[in-house]
Amino acid sequence: MEEDETLGGETEGANVEPCAPPGTGRQISVSEFLCHCCYDILVNPTTLNCGHSFCRHCLALWWVSSKKNECPECREKWEGFPKVNILLRDVIEKLFSDAIEQRKEDIQQNRDVARSLATFQKYGNDQMPTVPNTGRLNPRGGGFFSGVLTALTCVAVVLLGYHWSSREFEDDLLVHKPVAKWTAEEVILWLEQLGPWASHYKERFLLEKVNGRLLLTLTEEDFTKEPYSIESSNHRRAIIAELECVKTLGVKPPQNLWEYKAVNPGKSLFLLYALKSSPRLSMLYLYLFDYAEAFLPFIHTICPMQEDTYEDTVTKLLDLKDPSWRQWREFIVKYLFLPYQLIAEFAWDWLDVHYWTSRFIIVNAMLLSVLELFSFWRLWSRRELKTIPHRMWRHFWKVSTQGLFVAIFWPFIPQFVCNCLFYWALYFNPIINIDLVVTEIRRLETQVQ
Repeated sequence: MEEDETLGGETEGANVEPCAPPGTGRQISVSEFLCHCCYDILVNPTTLNCGHSFCRHCLALWWVSSKKNECPECREKWEGFPKVNILLRDVIEKLFSDAIEQRKEDIQQNRDVARSLATFQKYGNDQMPTVPNTGRLNPRGGGFFSGVLTALTCVAVVLLGYHWSSREFEDDLLVHKPVAKWTAEEVILWLEQLGPWASHYKERFLLEKVNGRLLLTLTEEDFTKEPYSIESSNHRRAIIAELECVKTLGVKPPQNLWEYKAVNPGKSLFLLYALKSSPRLSMLYLYLFDYAEAFLPFIHTICPMQEDTYEDTVTKLLDLKDPSWRQWREFIVKYLFLPYQLIAEFAWDWLDVHYWTSRFIIVNAMLLSVLELFSFWRLWSRRELKTIPHRMWRHFWKVSTQGLFVAIFWPFIPQFVCNCLFYWALYFNPIINIDLVVTEIRRLETQVQ
């Protein structure tokens, strides 16, 4: 507090002429607006929970030296992060503008004060995300979304429990069962999943009692003759292409999110969390380690070739080539500046397969884009853009460590826990991110200028 007293001594507060607002009978003296730390006129007056006001830099110096969240005068603890009393500040600056300007110049020239203010503000920025969620300090926010989230969680446990017990293994049966062991009914199920057009040939396959063994022997020439008589060449090519994939894999290839999750439970959970927290690193991982199976379908979906004229998304992904230069150019620009838009575009192409799930993913991608924009805005406003390389390296190290940890312990994690994490990230993260966006907007509104 000695530095504050020195600052106070430099300012000739006693020479300030008393002022009287129009229409009042008494004069207002500068002594009525003194800080009880430096005993000089208040600069950026900050009012604590107890009601006492201090210069903001005085409070910062006190906090840095004591490391206590308590009032310097009455020692009552303050909660949250103190704000500048805007009304009091404006009154003082209007009444004693010359003295305030002189005090601000003195403060700016003191390096210790500047460091203390920066440290104090950094502490406040770290505390701010948690403060709006306490109904006591911010009655307008947090409670509604927390209540909705709790209610949805309870409902989700019941619904997902029913889904896991009754539907999951039925729907994902063909991606696990060898095609040679398929029954005639399972062949029909495989045929129906090729698209609405395939239902026209369902009865013909039923009459012939085509099971898995017989299906593996069929050729394109067989489909042109009786009893199948598939006259459309496009339909024949689609069936043959899918049949070749079945022969190669020995099982039905996954054609939607749930089948992909059944075949690759670990990878699906990894992608869901990794694309949310670190989309650029995740896409780089796909390119380096999962090029043919995951990266090629991804880039061809979000950056399609101009000559793509396929009937649906699934058919489009059956025969993929290396991306063209035009596709790479479009992808790299979005990858650097709008990574979450790539995820939204990918989900948009699957709306006809996953109507509601795709919408959840699109909304979540939009919210994450807004949060990323807020993060860059904070760095820009604090003039901390030069710290981006260090932050990126720290983030990379954190993500890599977490990934290695999960990879080591993955075989020991119960499948039920993985399912809970998967559905939580898919359906409940958008609700959490809505709360975070609201918090960021309110923090922007109340940010100290």
